[in-house]
Amino acid sequence: MRASLIQIDVNEGESVDSRRRRVTALVREQADADLVVLPELWTTGAFAYEEFATEAEPLEGPTYEAMAKAASDAGVWLHAGSIPERDPEGPLYNTALVFSPSGELAAAYRKIHRFGFDKGEAVLMGAGRELVTVRLPETTLGVATCYDLRFPELFRGLVDAGAETLVLSAGWPERRRAHWTLLAQARAVENQAFVLACGTAGTHAGVPQAGHSIVVDPWGEVLAEAGAGEEILTVDLDPAKVAATREQFPALKDRLLGLEPPRRQRRPDSH
Repeated sequence: MRASLIQIDVNEGESVDSRRRRVTALVREQADADLVVLPELWTTGAFAYEEFATEAEPLEGPTYEAMAKAASDAGVWLHAGSIPERDPEGPLYNTALVFSPSGELAAAYRKIHRFGFDKGEAVLMGAGRELVTVRLPETTLGVATCYDLRFPELFRGLVDAGAETLVLSAGWPERRRAHWTLLAQARAVENQAFVLACGTAGTHAGVPQAGHSIVVDPWGEVLAEAGAGEEILTVDLDPAKVAATREQFPALKDRLLGLEPPRRQRRPDSH
């Protein structure tokens, strides 16, 4: 399976419409890939909080339409990163979209863990509630977004739902790039799965982006890593390696916590 991660430059000064046209063209050029992955909130920039409300789209808005057509034109599975979604009956959401090679929406994932603590995304957007997997001919994707990377229980849930390839779109800051690499490898090792993590390059809202999109195999080996600038990272994966790794080193079978209620420890008699 060939995967292409498009690490987009989100420098300020480019309009959303212009960036959407540019990214659509980049996706169409990846016709030799099976799966194409885009970063988080690439239309606005993940830290451009003041633009979330003004640039928010309905689920089937202009970015949806452009990405659906790009996936169909290239004949690829497309994880189209995420958009600021405006729910007509609720809050904004940070929503990832996955399209089939025919341009049909295969899945929409509303980001569960919102970044910002008591400001930014954490207060401007609602939290998703559902884990999302997508079955491809070669593998099953587990979908996550940026800050989710810090919460291993989410990825355990995706593995329990059948995920073999964990795909993450992000707008990760450069000042915490070491965490990005470390956590991507950790999620791969502990879940014995491929990790495809695609981030943004450039600077927006005054926040330099980490870039360094990365592909990690089920043993934690880095198969490919981008640099700091805009780049397309393409790598060939063997999906059978997931089952082989889990059979060769069956650590997931030894899980105890989280699979059944823990036994309550007896307290000794006081007399």
